[in-house]
Amino acid sequence: MLRWFRAVAVAEACSWAGLLIGMFFKYVTETGELGVKIFGPVHGALFVLYVAGVLLSAREAGWSRGAVVLGLACAVPPFTSLWFERRMAARMTAAAGQPA
Repeated sequence: MLRWFRAVAVAEACSWAGLLIGMFFKYVTETGELGVKIFGPVHGALFVLYVAGVLLSAREAGWSRGAVVLGLACAVPPFTSLWFERRMAARMTAAAGQPA
């Protein structure tokens, strides 16, 4: 589950990048909205998967409520899903007594 969560967190961050680039071309350069049409739904689906990943990973790994709330909050600002995933991976590694 945690490996799947990592993949979803990375994909969600990449979809943020695509959406932000699409928004730049739509609103700043006003050259088209294709990027938003493509990355908007992709990002929406990955957002939902990320939220599900936080909840399922929390259940499997025994995260605290605070960690779950932080993980869900990290779904909103761009790229913070990567930070949260790395943070929880480091905590899980440390809890297992393995070198990071």
